[in-house]
Amino acid sequence: MKNAGLTLVAIGLTGLSLGVSAQEGDRYITLASTTSTEASGLFDAIIPPFTAKTGIAVRVVAVGTGQAFEIARRGDADSLLVHDTDGEKRFIEEGYGSERADVMVNDFVLIGPGGDPAGIANAESVTEALSLIAEAQTPFASRGDDSGTHRAEQRLWENAGVEPGGEWYRELGSGMGPTLNTAAGMNAYAMSDRATWVAFDNRQDLELLFEGDEALFNQYGSILIAEEPHPHLKHDLAAQWHQWLLSEEGQAAIDDFEVKGQQLFFPNAHPD
Repeated sequence: MKNAGLTLVAIGLTGLSLGVSAQEGDRYITLASTTSTEASGLFDAIIPPFTAKTGIAVRVVAVGTGQAFEIARRGDADSLLVHDTDGEKRFIEEGYGSERADVMVNDFVLIGPGGDPAGIANAESVTEALSLIAEAQTPFASRGDDSGTHRAEQRLWENAGVEPGGEWYRELGSGMGPTLNTAAGMNAYAMSDRATWVAFDNRQDLELLFEGDEALFNQYGSILIAEEPHPHLKHDLAAQWHQWLLSEEGQAAIDDFEVKGQQLFFPNAHPD
């Protein structure tokens, strides 16, 4: 009986241990975010200090912004970090999000063959640069994946009065890194977020040819998912991540992140 009692105690302790492990395993959130934030290495820099402070792990699903919205609408993500301000505001207006805040900013750049056959390096504006590419009908590799970058690119073509199409315009349905790889292989122009371009190594003949237009401003926002459509989500843990991004510590972590000696994201926390 004594041994049986010890066995029961051992079983009880094992069960308690499993229960604690299960609770610890639940302390994570799923973050739907963009390929640009993931490919740049940003999350490898900012998630560890957040987890060290809170004990909350962050599991990133890196997809295009349009796909990130769909994942969140289905209730398969606890939080969003994306870069399509108009789409983010619509997401909240539709009742899927409860709070949005500006977190950080960087910019888009136009990449192309070093010989610059369309002559965009001397353009006065991004709309002029895109018009020159369309007029020359030089190959242009578009992500074509409803990402934040693709959505921004489509707005810029519209502002330039150009409806891109034909053999010169290739919609790839790819993330930013694969799109740059394709552009390098085709010797084509492409629009990239600066972070992915800086981190990209397979440049071949590609060069950064146009930058600096205010229209290339690239704002990232953090969104909390509304509780009413998806009460099963980890809203309390997601709120801690959201608030940490806006805190002095979170903003400093973003500010300190560099690749190849270049700062890629600039903190600009501002709740809506």
